[in-house]
Amino acid sequence: MPTTAAPAEARRSIRGRADALWRMRVYLKPYYALTAWSMVAAVLSTAASLAIPLLIQRVVDGPVRHGDTRGLFLLGALAVALGVCEGALSFIRRWAQSASSVGMEARLREDLYAHLQRLPIEFHDRWQSGQLLSRATSDLSSIRRFLSFGLFFFVLNLATYIAVSVLLIHLYWPLGVFVALSAIPLFLIARRFTGRYFAASRELQDSLGDLTTRIEESAQGIRVIRAFGRRDHMSAQFAGGARHVHDLGVGKSRMVARTLSQFDLVPNVTLAVVLVAGAVAVSEGRLTVGTLVAFVALQVMLVWPIDILGWIVANAQEAMSAAARIYEVMDAQPSIADRPGAVSLSTARGRLRFTGVEFGYEPGRPVLRGIDLEVEPGETVAVVGLTGSGKTTLVSLVPRLYDVDAGSITIDGHDVRDIGLDSLRRIVGTAFEDPTLFSMSVRENLTLGRTDASEAEIAEALDIAQARFAYDLPWGLDTRIGEQGLSLSGGQRQRLALARAVLGRPRVLVLDDPLSALDVHTEALVESALSTVLAGTTALLVVHRPSTIALADRVAFLDGGRIAAIGTHSQLLASCPGYRDVLARQDVVDA
Repeated sequence: MPTTAAPAEARRSIRGRADALWRMRVYLKPYYALTAWSMVAAVLSTAASLAIPLLIQRVVDGPVRHGDTRGLFLLGALAVALGVCEGALSFIRRWAQSASSVGMEARLREDLYAHLQRLPIEFHDRWQSGQLLSRATSDLSSIRRFLSFGLFFFVLNLATYIAVSVLLIHLYWPLGVFVALSAIPLFLIARRFTGRYFAASRELQDSLGDLTTRIEESAQGIRVIRAFGRRDHMSAQFAGGARHVHDLGVGKSRMVARTLSQFDLVPNVTLAVVLVAGAVAVSEGRLTVGTLVAFVALQVMLVWPIDILGWIVANAQEAMSAAARIYEVMDAQPSIADRPGAVSLSTARGRLRFTGVEFGYEPGRPVLRGIDLEVEPGETVAVVGLTGSGKTTLVSLVPRLYDVDAGSITIDGHDVRDIGLDSLRRIVGTAFEDPTLFSMSVRENLTLGRTDASEAEIAEALDIAQARFAYDLPWGLDTRIGEQGLSLSGGQRQRLALARAVLGRPRVLVLDDPLSALDVHTEALVESALSTVLAGTTALLVVHRPSTIALADRVAFLDGGRIAAIGTHSQLLASCPGYRDVLARQDVVDA
């Protein structure tokens, strides 16, 4: 790339980051009143602080110079009163700031989480969970720190710098102008610092997201790591990632330290010049001692705003980077959403029909081709095929975990894309081979899809799934199970997931081999109980075991993303060599 394009690219990048941060202002709107109160308190507190050096001037040039003890006590009392006011106003400012910042962060986190829930499965397939987690934690904290503190103090310190400069010029204009002009080198230092710090900040934030993903995966896969004896290997990989984050953090801190030292140098050199020049002016009678003391006291008040300027600039860069990262997620549009005029079905017979359905996860690489299938109300159809034939993909299209690329899927004549998502997912119940349980009680996991279920209905669902072991847990259904349900066996997790699907009383039941982790005896019991449920429910079963096919009225044989044959189990055994081959291999696993 030509070097002449770099500055323009940098400017566009900075504008884009600033725009992302500017969009965050909507989250401060409900707290404008608190922010206004904190700003008023800060301004009054600063005014009280500015009054103290001027009061010192009066004390030195008045009572101290003339030996007026009574006047000295009065001015001292006034100084104490100003100090008390400043302390009270500082308390109000800090309280209002904290309340608004925490509220803003909470609203933003809620919106981010809600948006993540609306985004399609394909989005979550592409994104690392650690990257999403870092955006919902550290990135939000960076934005909160800047919007509530960094931006606040930037405005306040800028106003303080202007006010102090005006007072200094009023006290003794030659030195006052000199102090005011010291802002020029500060501006140049900040400008040079900005671009480099953003790049370092973004790289560190992305690396933290990768490291968070590694930690999460290691925690979830601890059994696999232990089983293969790869603890040292995984520890070495983590240490490498942690070292990279450490090096980036140290490099960023070195950059900040170097810049802050330059910020510190400017006011210190300025103060040294003021002391020398001021002393000369006092000796020549052009300046009183009290005025010099007040001048120096006021100038010292600029040291902290200048010192914190480096932190504000750094925090602003982090916040802009964080805002850009968050809007990478927030700007992602939910591709699966309710269409305008989507209907809500209160009841459904459950007639399910696939017409010319095509789907692929990537353009030009279809997984399903020309699927035509009709399932009558109350009928159970088993989907059988080799690995990669598209079985799980097919059943995932029914509850709109993905949308078809071509063709249509209808329930009672309604295209599933024209049914409201909430209504559709009440009608369609699902249970997958790899069940997901949450770190909550057994009861909460079971009633996730139907919070109003009675105890009798829960018991019935547990009976169907042969999951009454849940009552024998330490606190029964109120027992809190571990993350991902890893405190339970694979079979127990599958049975609870099946009970959850059955409890919703769906008109269409999608079961992606929810019995694969069960032993033969338990599977037989579950199948026997499940057969009564399926008698009145339209069902699609992804079948891995030949024994499960007995639950189905018909079988659809998938081969290469197409339905190669459909009929009863006996018919396919007699007429479809591919079907016989699949059953003979017993290699029917999910797509």
